Amino acid sequence: MSVNTALLYRLLDADPDAGPAELLHRARACHHLPHLVLSALVRDGVRMGEPARAELRRARDRAAHYARTAVDLARATGVRAIRGLPLAEYYPAGLLRPLDTLDLVAPDEAALWQAVIRLVTDHPVEHIDVSLFGDRPRHTAVTVRWHAEDPLVDPWYRVHVTTAALPGDGAVVPVRPYLVADEPVECLIALAESRLHRSAPPPGPVTLLDIAGLDRQPFEPTETAAVLAAYRLAPEAAALLDHAADHLPLGPLTAVRAALAPELAPEHRRRAEAAATAPCLPARHGTPLRRTAIRHTWDEASLLTPTPDMSLLLTPVADYLLAPTPATRSARTAALHFLHHWDARCRRGGC
Repeated sequence: MSVNTALLYRLLDADPDAGPAELLHRARACHHLPHLVLSALVRDGVRMGEPARAELRRARDRAAHYARTAVDLARATGVRAIRGLPLAEYYPAGLLRPLDTLDLVAPDEAALWQAVIRLVTDHPVEHIDVSLFGDRPRHTAVTVRWHAEDPLVDPWYRVHVTTAALPGDGAVVPVRPYLVADEPVECLIALAESRLHRSAPPPGPVTLLDIAGLDRQPFEPTETAAVLAAYRLAPEAAALLDHAADHLPLGPLTAVRAALAPELAPEHRRRAEAAATAPCLPARHGTPLRRTAIRHTWDEASLLTPTPDMSLLLTPVADYLLAPTPATRSARTAALHFLHHWDARCRRGGC
């Protein structure tokens, strides 16, 4: 099924007789979905005023900026786009897929920090969030954010760079650093990965629209199911397709869902075995301590443990206190005190 205005009315439970204003009102409950609705209404020739046209223009500029940024960073650092930007390619011409975040995967940590340094240099970045996850090897995820053109109306720009394409759940599904498949299959894998955590809400309109965008692709059912199983995502992919089937025809993905059936029990057994033996490894999130002058000579972040209960991550762009939960004020004060001593020692040549 093609993504069109009729499908939007149905997914958003909007009455077509209430008109496009009601459709746009419903869309505003979902992040970035108004941009898709506005682009669909323009394609249908619906009359709109300057504020709506300006909002859509800014959204198209945002998507174009993400696309340019992905190309520039790929050439300079070797990172590549996954999830949202590739999925946008499967939407009909003129329809703007909601793009909350530009997701990028880096081949290694050095490439990740090179990309982050370029982002910080080229944009008015206000927040840099860092997390560590996995173990042996450790993986890094960085999200940079800056204000949109109209900060009262438009969401912030967000670019997420990670050294692992698929982070897993920190428990029974491991980190899978590399994502290598045909692009439509990669997109389906990314959608399934987003369903991995038990706390994930039911698939929303954007996820269903992504499935609708993929349903015209020539998936080879057995091979696609085997790849999803290899990435440990057969249960999530099956559940996602079952949910989507309640809202739209799946096209070739119907055969993919059937091919997933024999992969479900083996994956559930693997997860049960892992739950009994593998430790849970929650991500460690960085509490910002300070931005720094860019450390251009650093290829990697430095992890310091000055005391048994204090872990610091010094990166090429900022320094952080690492903890599985938000840091207390006293912990931040102690961490900053240590950093001041570390700075003085470095000035004396002791680093």
